[in-house]
Amino acid sequence: MKIAIIGAGAIGGLVGAKLALAGEDVTFIVRGANLQAIGANGIKLVSAEGEEQVARNVRATDRYDEAGPQDLVILAMKAHQVEAVADDVAKLFGPETAVVTMQNGIPYWYFQKHGGVLEGTTVRSVDPQGVLNTKIPSRRVIGCVVYPASELIAPGVIKHIEGDRFPVGELDGTTTERVERIAACFASAGFKAPVLDNIRAEIWLKLWGNLTFNPISSLSHSTLVDICQYPPSRELAAAMMREAQAVAHKLGIEFRVTLEKRIAGAEKVGKHKTSMLQDVEAGRAPEIDALVGAVVELARLTETSTPHIDTVYSLVKLLARTMEEQRGQVRLRELA
Repeated sequence: MKIAIIGAGAIGGLVGAKLALAGEDVTFIVRGANLQAIGANGIKLVSAEGEEQVARNVRATDRYDEAGPQDLVILAMKAHQVEAVADDVAKLFGPETAVVTMQNGIPYWYFQKHGGVLEGTTVRSVDPQGVLNTKIPSRRVIGCVVYPASELIAPGVIKHIEGDRFPVGELDGTTTERVERIAACFASAGFKAPVLDNIRAEIWLKLWGNLTFNPISSLSHSTLVDICQYPPSRELAAAMMREAQAVAHKLGIEFRVTLEKRIAGAEKVGKHKTSMLQDVEAGRAPEIDALVGAVVELARLTETSTPHIDTVYSLVKLLARTMEEQRGQVRLRELA
Protein backbone atom coordinates (compact mmCIF):
# COMPACT_ATOMS: atom_id res chain seq x y z
CA MET A 1 0.00 0.00 0.00
CA LYS A 2 1.00 3.60 -0.55
CA ILE A 3 0.95 5.05 2.97
CA ALA A 4 1.56 8.59 4.25
CA ILE A 5 2.27 9.07 7.93
CA ILE A 6 1.79 12.58 9.26
CA GLY A 7 4.26 12.93 12.10
CA ALA A 8 7.32 10.81 12.86
CA GLY A 9 7.31 10.99 16.62
CA ALA A 10 7.15 8.04 18.99
CA ILE A 11 4.07 6.35 17.49
CA GLY A 12 4.21 7.60 13.90
CA GLY A 13 7.86 6.64 13.69
CA LEU A 14 7.21 3.18 15.12
CA VAL A 15 4.32 2.45 12.78
CA GLY A 16 6.04 3.87 9.72
CA ALA A 17 9.31 2.07 10.34
CA LYS A 18 7.65 -1.33 10.78
CA LEU A 19 5.38 -0.84 7.77
CA ALA A 20 8.37 0.12 5.63
CA LEU A 21 10.40 -2.84 6.91
CA ALA A 22 7.45 -5.05 5.85
CA GLY A 23 7.73 -3.68 2.32
CA GLU A 24 5.03 -1.00 2.26
CA ASP A 25 5.52 2.27 0.32
CA VAL A 26 5.87 4.77 3.19
CA THR A 27 6.16 8.54 3.07
CA PHE A 28 6.64 10.57 6.25
CA ILE A 29 5.19 14.09 6.32
CA VAL A 30 7.56 15.74 8.78
CA ARG A 31 9.47 18.92 9.54
CA GLY A 32 12.73 20.09 11.08
CA ALA A 33 15.36 17.69 12.36
CA ASN A 34 13.22 14.62 11.68
CA LEU A 35 12.83 15.64 8.04
CA GLN A 36 16.57 16.00 7.60
CA ALA A 37 17.44 12.81 9.48
CA ILE A 38 14.90 10.56 7.75
CA GLY A 39 15.64 12.06 4.36
CA ALA A 40 19.35 11.38 4.77
CA ASN A 41 19.42 8.11 6.68
CA GLY A 42 15.97 6.55 6.67
CA ILE A 43 14.33 5.76 10.00
CA LYS A 44 15.96 3.62 12.67
CA LEU A 45 13.95 1.37 14.99
CA VAL A 46 15.53 0.15 18.22
CA SER A 47 13.76 -2.77 19.88
CA ALA A 48 13.28 -3.12 23.63
CA GLU A 49 16.17 -5.62 23.56
CA GLY A 50 18.45 -3.16 21.79
CA GLU A 51 18.29 -4.68 18.30
CA GLU A 52 18.49 -2.03 15.57
CA GLN A 53 16.81 -2.01 12.16
CA VAL A 54 16.91 0.77 9.61
CA ALA A 55 14.18 1.32 7.03
CA ARG A 56 15.90 3.14 4.19
CA ASN A 57 13.11 2.60 1.66
CA VAL A 58 11.12 5.57 2.96
CA ARG A 59 10.57 9.11 1.78
CA ALA A 60 10.34 12.22 3.91
CA THR A 61 8.88 15.57 2.91
CA ASP A 62 7.23 18.61 4.43
CA ARG A 63 5.13 19.16 1.28
CA TYR A 64 1.83 17.35 1.08
CA ASP A 65 1.41 18.02 -2.63
CA GLU A 66 4.81 16.44 -3.25
CA ALA A 67 3.68 13.21 -1.58
CA GLY A 68 0.55 13.05 -3.72
CA PRO A 69 -2.52 10.78 -3.37
CA GLN A 70 -2.19 7.82 -1.00
CA ASP A 71 -4.04 4.58 -0.32
CA LEU A 72 -3.83 5.22 3.42
CA VAL A 73 -3.11 8.27 5.56
CA ILE A 74 -2.16 7.79 9.21
CA LEU A 75 -2.64 10.78 11.51
CA ALA A 76 0.06 10.23 14.12
CA MET A 77 0.17 13.51 16.00
CA LYS A 78 -1.56 14.57 19.22
CA ALA A 79 -5.22 15.54 19.08
CA HIS A 80 -4.61 19.27 19.55
CA GLN A 81 -2.22 19.26 16.58
CA VAL A 82 -4.63 17.84 13.99
CA GLU A 83 -6.44 21.09 13.17
CA ALA A 84 -3.17 22.71 12.05
CA VAL A 85 -2.72 20.14 9.26
CA ALA A 86 -6.38 19.69 8.29
CA ASP A 87 -6.21 21.94 5.23
CA ASP A 88 -3.23 20.05 3.82
CA VAL A 89 -4.38 16.49 4.48
CA ALA A 90 -6.78 16.64 1.53
CA LYS A 91 -3.77 16.89 -0.80
CA LEU A 92 -3.08 13.25 0.07
CA PHE A 93 -6.57 12.08 -0.86
CA GLY A 94 -7.47 10.00 -3.85
CA PRO A 95 -11.03 8.73 -4.45
CA GLU A 96 -10.67 5.79 -2.02
CA THR A 97 -8.06 7.05 0.46
CA ALA A 98 -8.71 5.93 4.04
CA VAL A 99 -7.54 7.82 7.13
CA VAL A 100 -6.52 6.03 10.34
CA THR A 101 -6.70 8.32 13.37
CA MET A 102 -4.19 7.51 16.12
CA GLN A 103 -5.04 10.21 18.65
CA ASN A 104 -5.62 9.43 22.31
CA GLY A 105 -8.89 10.42 23.96
CA ILE A 106 -12.27 11.26 22.46
CA PRO A 107 -11.79 11.76 18.70
CA TYR A 108 -13.28 14.62 16.70
CA TRP A 109 -15.45 12.15 14.76
CA TYR A 110 -17.00 10.53 17.87
CA PHE A 111 -20.64 11.33 17.01
CA GLN A 112 -20.31 10.71 13.26
CA LYS A 113 -22.10 7.47 12.31
CA HIS A 114 -22.97 7.19 16.00
CA GLY A 115 -26.74 7.12 15.80
CA GLY A 116 -29.19 8.42 18.35
CA VAL A 117 -30.04 11.97 19.38
CA LEU A 118 -26.40 13.10 19.37
CA GLU A 119 -25.68 11.90 15.83
CA GLY A 120 -23.50 14.45 14.01
CA THR A 121 -22.70 16.51 17.14
CA THR A 122 -19.34 18.27 16.97
CA VAL A 123 -17.02 17.62 19.91
CA ARG A 124 -15.81 21.19 20.42
CA SER A 125 -13.08 20.21 22.88
CA VAL A 126 -11.13 18.58 20.05
CA ASP A 127 -12.64 20.39 17.04
CA PRO A 128 -13.26 23.94 18.30
CA GLN A 129 -14.11 25.43 14.90
CA GLY A 130 -15.91 22.35 13.61
CA VAL A 131 -13.59 22.09 10.61
CA LEU A 132 -12.14 18.60 11.02
CA ASN A 133 -15.30 16.76 10.02
CA THR A 134 -15.34 18.87 6.87
CA LYS A 135 -11.65 18.58 6.02
CA ILE A 136 -11.26 14.92 7.07
CA PRO A 137 -14.78 13.55 6.56
CA SER A 138 -16.02 10.54 8.48
CA ARG A 139 -16.52 8.48 5.31
CA ARG A 140 -12.73 8.23 5.06
CA VAL A 141 -12.01 7.50 8.72
CA ILE A 142 -11.01 4.24 10.36
CA GLY A 143 -10.86 4.47 14.16
CA CYS A 144 -7.81 3.11 15.94
CA VAL A 145 -6.65 2.70 19.55
CA VAL A 146 -2.92 2.94 20.26
CA TYR A 147 -1.54 0.61 22.93
CA PRO A 148 2.23 0.40 22.24
CA ALA A 149 4.72 2.57 24.10
CA SER A 150 7.70 3.99 22.23
CA GLU A 151 10.00 6.97 22.37
CA LEU A 152 11.67 9.32 19.90
CA ILE A 153 15.24 9.17 21.25
CA ALA A 154 16.88 11.20 18.47
CA PRO A 155 15.80 12.64 15.11
CA GLY A 156 14.80 9.68 12.97
CA VAL A 157 15.43 7.16 15.76
CA ILE A 158 12.58 5.38 17.55
CA LYS A 159 12.88 3.10 20.56
CA HIS A 160 10.06 0.57 20.91
CA ILE A 161 9.44 0.04 24.64
CA GLU A 162 6.56 -2.43 24.67
CA GLY A 163 3.21 -3.35 23.15
CA ASP A 164 2.01 -4.18 19.65
CA ARG A 165 -1.81 -3.72 19.63
CA PHE A 166 -3.57 -1.31 17.29
CA PRO A 167 -7.27 -2.34 17.23
CA VAL A 168 -9.13 -0.77 14.30
CA GLY A 169 -12.76 -0.36 13.34
CA GLU A 170 -15.22 1.33 11.03
CA LEU A 171 -17.19 4.10 12.72
CA ASP A 172 -20.50 2.35 12.08
CA GLY A 173 -19.24 -1.02 13.34
CA THR A 174 -19.41 -2.82 10.00
CA THR A 175 -16.65 -5.10 8.75
CA THR A 176 -15.60 -3.79 5.35
CA GLU A 177 -13.03 -4.88 2.82
CA ARG A 178 -10.97 -1.75 3.46
CA VAL A 179 -10.73 -2.17 7.25
CA GLU A 180 -9.77 -5.82 6.79
CA ARG A 181 -7.11 -4.77 4.28
CA ILE A 182 -5.69 -2.20 6.72
CA ALA A 183 -5.72 -4.73 9.56
CA ALA A 184 -3.86 -7.24 7.37
CA CYS A 185 -1.34 -4.57 6.41
CA PHE A 186 -0.66 -3.81 10.09
CA ALA A 187 -0.45 -7.53 10.88
CA SER A 188 2.15 -8.08 8.17
CA ALA A 189 4.26 -5.41 9.88
CA GLY A 190 4.15 -7.34 13.17
CA PHE A 191 1.28 -5.56 14.90
CA LYS A 192 -1.92 -7.02 16.33
CA ALA A 193 -4.76 -5.14 14.68
CA PRO A 194 -8.07 -6.88 15.37
CA VAL A 195 -11.10 -5.44 13.60
CA LEU A 196 -13.63 -4.37 16.24
CA ASP A 197 -17.36 -3.88 15.81
CA ASN A 198 -17.39 -1.15 18.48
CA ILE A 199 -14.23 0.94 18.28
CA ARG A 200 -15.71 3.55 20.64
CA ALA A 201 -15.87 1.03 23.49
CA GLU A 202 -12.16 0.35 23.05
CA ILE A 203 -11.45 4.09 22.96
CA TRP A 204 -13.25 4.48 26.29
CA LEU A 205 -11.35 1.58 27.85
CA LYS A 206 -7.99 3.22 27.20
CA LEU A 207 -9.33 6.70 27.97
CA TRP A 208 -10.65 5.45 31.31
CA GLY A 209 -7.11 5.41 32.65
CA ASN A 210 -5.70 8.31 30.65
CA LEU A 211 -8.31 10.83 31.77
CA THR A 212 -7.48 10.08 35.42
CA PHE A 213 -3.84 9.13 35.77
CA ASN A 214 -2.46 11.64 33.24
CA PRO A 215 -3.75 14.82 34.90
CA ILE A 216 -3.24 13.51 38.45
CA SER A 217 0.37 12.64 37.63
CA SER A 218 1.05 16.00 36.00
CA LEU A 219 -0.33 17.87 39.01
CA SER A 220 1.35 15.70 41.64
CA HIS A 221 4.56 14.82 39.74
CA SER A 222 4.00 11.20 40.68
CA THR A 223 4.24 7.95 38.74
CA LEU A 224 1.45 5.45 38.19
CA VAL A 225 2.44 3.19 41.06
CA ASP A 226 2.73 6.17 43.40
CA ILE A 227 -0.79 7.32 42.55
CA CYS A 228 -2.24 3.83 42.94
CA GLN A 229 -0.53 3.05 46.23
CA TYR A 230 -1.33 6.32 47.99
CA PRO A 231 -4.92 5.90 49.28
CA PRO A 232 -6.16 9.50 48.73
CA SER A 233 -4.96 9.65 45.10
CA ARG A 234 -6.15 6.09 44.42
CA GLU A 235 -9.62 7.09 45.60
CA LEU A 236 -9.53 10.28 43.52
CA ALA A 237 -8.67 8.20 40.45
CA ALA A 238 -11.49 5.77 41.26
CA ALA A 239 -13.99 8.63 41.73
CA MET A 240 -13.03 10.12 38.35
CA MET A 241 -13.34 6.72 36.71
CA ARG A 242 -16.79 6.14 38.21
CA GLU A 243 -17.94 9.50 36.83
CA ALA A 244 -16.51 8.71 33.39
CA GLN A 245 -18.18 5.31 33.46
CA ALA A 246 -21.53 7.00 34.10
CA VAL A 247 -21.01 9.23 31.04
CA ALA A 248 -20.00 6.27 28.88
CA HIS A 249 -22.99 4.20 30.00
CA LYS A 250 -25.35 6.97 28.89
CA LEU A 251 -23.70 6.76 25.47
CA GLY A 252 -24.28 3.01 25.30
CA ILE A 253 -20.75 1.93 26.26
CA GLU A 254 -20.07 -1.08 28.48
CA PHE A 255 -16.59 -1.67 29.90
CA ARG A 256 -15.16 -5.17 29.51
CA VAL A 257 -12.98 -4.90 32.63
CA THR A 258 -13.82 -3.77 36.15
CA LEU A 259 -12.70 -0.47 37.62
CA GLU A 260 -10.45 -2.17 40.17
CA LYS A 261 -8.83 -4.29 37.48
CA ARG A 262 -8.14 -1.16 35.41
CA ILE A 263 -6.47 0.53 38.40
CA ALA A 264 -4.50 -2.63 39.18
CA GLY A 265 -3.25 -2.66 35.61
CA ALA A 266 -1.95 0.89 35.98
CA GLU A 267 -0.29 -0.01 39.28
CA LYS A 268 1.56 -2.91 37.63
CA VAL A 269 3.19 -0.51 35.16
CA GLY A 270 5.28 0.76 38.08
CA LYS A 271 7.40 3.92 38.19
CA HIS A 272 6.15 5.22 34.85
CA LYS A 273 5.67 8.91 34.13
CA THR A 274 2.56 9.54 32.05
CA SER A 275 2.87 11.41 28.76
CA MET A 276 1.17 14.44 30.31
CA LEU A 277 3.71 14.58 33.12
CA GLN A 278 6.53 14.24 30.60
CA ASP A 279 5.07 17.16 28.63
CA VAL A 280 4.80 19.34 31.74
CA GLU A 281 8.38 18.58 32.72
CA ALA A 282 9.60 19.35 29.19
CA GLY A 283 7.60 22.56 28.84
CA ARG A 284 5.43 21.18 26.02
CA ALA A 285 1.71 21.87 25.72
CA PRO A 286 0.04 18.92 27.47
CA GLU A 287 -2.72 16.95 25.77
CA ILE A 288 -5.63 17.92 28.02
CA ASP A 289 -8.80 18.53 26.06
CA ALA A 290 -9.02 15.23 24.18
CA LEU A 291 -8.32 13.29 27.38
CA VAL A 292 -10.23 15.27 29.99
CA GLY A 293 -12.03 18.26 28.48
CA ALA A 294 -13.92 16.11 26.00
CA VAL A 295 -15.23 13.92 28.82
CA VAL A 296 -16.45 17.05 30.61
CA GLU A 297 -18.16 18.11 27.38
CA LEU A 298 -19.80 14.70 26.92
CA ALA A 299 -20.91 14.81 30.55
CA ARG A 300 -22.74 18.08 29.89
CA LEU A 301 -24.29 16.66 26.71
CA THR A 302 -25.59 13.65 28.65
CA GLU A 303 -26.53 15.67 31.76
CA THR A 304 -24.12 13.70 33.96
CA SER A 305 -22.53 15.10 37.12
CA THR A 306 -18.72 14.86 37.10
CA PRO A 307 -17.44 17.01 40.01
CA HIS A 308 -14.10 15.24 40.45
CA ILE A 309 -13.28 15.31 36.73
CA ASP A 310 -14.36 18.95 36.51
CA THR A 311 -12.06 19.95 39.38
CA VAL A 312 -9.01 18.13 38.06
CA TYR A 313 -9.67 19.50 34.56
CA SER A 314 -9.75 23.08 35.89
CA LEU A 315 -6.49 22.62 37.75
CA VAL A 316 -4.55 21.03 34.91
CA LYS A 317 -5.85 23.63 32.42
CA LEU A 318 -4.65 26.37 34.78
CA LEU A 319 -1.25 24.68 34.98
CA ALA A 320 -1.03 24.58 31.19
CA ARG A 321 -2.03 28.25 30.91
CA THR A 322 0.57 29.27 33.49
CA MET A 323 3.26 27.32 31.63
CA GLU A 324 2.29 28.97 28.36
CA GLU A 325 2.20 32.49 29.80
CA GLN A 326 5.51 32.11 31.57
CA ARG A 327 7.06 30.02 28.78
CA GLY A 328 8.21 27.55 31.39
CA GLN A 329 8.39 23.96 32.47
CA VAL A 330 7.50 22.41 35.82
CA ARG A 331 9.58 19.64 37.33
CA LEU A 332 10.84 18.52 40.71
CA ARG A 333 14.46 19.29 41.46
CA GLU A 334 16.38 17.21 43.96
CA LEU A 335 17.69 19.26 46.86
CA ALA A 336 21.41 19.23 47.51
